[in-house]
Amino acid sequence: MEQLNITVVGAGLIGLSHLERIYQHPECRIGAIVDPSENAKAIAEQYKVPLFTTLAQLFENAQPDGIILATPNQLHVEQALECIKHNVPVLIEKPVSQSIEEGKVLLDEVKKTGNKVLVGHHRAYSSIMEKARNLIKSGVIGRPVAVMGSALFYKPDSYFLEGMWRTQKGGGPILLNLIHEIGNLRYLLGEVAAVQAMSSNTVRGHEVEDTSAITLQFENGVLGTFLLSDTAASARSWEQTSQENKAYSSYEDEDCYHIAGTEGSLSIPTMRIKRYLKTEDRSWWKPFDCSVETPRRDDPLVGQIDHFCRVIRGETEPRVSVQDGLQNLMVVDCIVKAAQTGARVQVAKIE
Repeated sequence: MEQLNITVVGAGLIGLSHLERIYQHPECRIGAIVDPSENAKAIAEQYKVPLFTTLAQLFENAQPDGIILATPNQLHVEQALECIKHNVPVLIEKPVSQSIEEGKVLLDEVKKTGNKVLVGHHRAYSSIMEKARNLIKSGVIGRPVAVMGSALFYKPDSYFLEGMWRTQKGGGPILLNLIHEIGNLRYLLGEVAAVQAMSSNTVRGHEVEDTSAITLQFENGVLGTFLLSDTAASARSWEQTSQENKAYSSYEDEDCYHIAGTEGSLSIPTMRIKRYLKTEDRSWWKPFDCSVETPRRDDPLVGQIDHFCRVIRGETEPRVSVQDGLQNLMVVDCIVKAAQTGARVQVAKIE
């Protein structure tokens, strides 16, 4: 099978992750890098690939099989539209756009042209998430009732110094990090119907929030709470519990999601299950049967590249479409509004 030629636009933190995985992938290769920064020159030399400063310059000199946009949020739609104009399949890092309005412009263009556009919610390729969803669907915990989630971690000062846009509107943990969690929770429990939230920027003092507390109501009646902070010295985040990304320290005894049902509960990613064996004899006086399911711990970013290659070849449709990515953004946008107003906000559906 001939290797696909994939260009990565943006050689920052996530761009470097994509470059490493493409370089090691048997089905594709790095065709070029697009990035105007001085640092990008050394990266292009490392991989021995051409470097372009703009997408326009790329398209003047090459026609890649696929493009990954790992650029700041405000550039996603503009650059995706340019890729569509040149009929190139594209993977857009999450969030799909900086605003709902921009995202709808992109969605309309995708519907109009039929161009292949994949949104980079890479946890959609997590073996742990797939296992958890199958367990919930199997009825092992009964009917889901409630969920408690957290994404508590500490970002070093260098994270913000290397990208000051992360301290400004559109760059906070709600948009950059919580959007992953919303994708996970929608995958596990269905659509979010309404949200409430409180946010604070007291610790870091940036324009954006550093800590948020959120409540969620799902369409199926499940209620949830979620704690988010990028200034908390805690390991209760997906990155530090799932063991999928070896760059992070991890702790086998920690969970970041706990889903409770009418007959039992599931903690993720340890996959610890506590359930009543006799449904007619459920009581807080009665002991649970305790077990652990062991999932695979594959690298979901590799799984995403596998999938993107199949999308480019026309073998499958994007697992996370623009519409799906925009629905995640809609939930996040409602959380931002809820935190600003103190009101309960209904979540509209993207059509």
